Amino acid sequence: MGRLISRSTVLLFGAALVLVAAFPLFWAVLNSLKHLLDIVTPTPRFIFTPTLSNYRQVISSPEVLIALQNSALIVGTAVVLGTALGVPAAYVIARFHVPAKRDIQFFLLSLRFLPPVAVAIPLIAIWIDLGLYDTRLSMIVTYLLTTLSTITWLSIPVFQRMPREIEEAATLDGYGPYAVFWRIALPTCGSTLMGGIVFSFVLVWNELMIALALTSSRSATLPVVASAFTSLGQEVPWGVINASTVLLAIPPIIFVGVLSRLLNSMLKGK
Repeated sequence: MGRLISRSTVLLFGAALVLVAAFPLFWAVLNSLKHLLDIVTPTPRFIFTPTLSNYRQVISSPEVLIALQNSALIVGTAVVLGTALGVPAAYVIARFHVPAKRDIQFFLLSLRFLPPVAVAIPLIAIWIDLGLYDTRLSMIVTYLLTTLSTITWLSIPVFQRMPREIEEAATLDGYGPYAVFWRIALPTCGSTLMGGIVFSFVLVWNELMIALALTSSRSATLPVVASAFTSLGQEVPWGVINASTVLLAIPPIIFVGVLSRLLNSMLKGK
């Protein structure tokens, strides 16, 4: 009886957490389908005539389409490069003797301590001097600092928790260090490593302050353009803002789904 009550309590608590986490997105979807008068009414309306005009206004904007292309290219490239460099680096730090290993881990973590303004201000001067301000290349390199540090820092403990007996058995079978990493360590830890990759993707996809400081028009990302909708006219277009928020949340969800399927296929050997 006590176990049943305890399990019910855990389920109720978990359901409450899911509800709290999902409610803002649900409310944004609901408001994105409303007319402005239905949104600004003092009493929230759950029964209303839905409209897609907010989505049409967002999608029909040329700035949004350009920003979507910029975000997809910049964030995708930064995550791919961060994964290609960060995961092997994390394996080396976790499994081999590296001088100042603790200092390296602390440095990677300290990069996340810095506020965006502290990162953006020196980078503005650097990119202007190099003639790369407001370019996709400068944004990729800037976002790579975030993805590389985040993926490396989150991947180190993943490899540290992997039993060494697995690698020792592979070594006895004639596998070299590179084969052990590619054929043993990576497939074994792949599902856990995906969490760090997804987390870094969400970080840079939703990044606003750095993108706002390092771009003006040509390389503006989707969060920058979405934030600009607040300055349309004298009235705040809440419906358009909510529609842009929903559209901004869709790519990370698709990314997680595609990455999960790809990882499952790789682990199953398909």
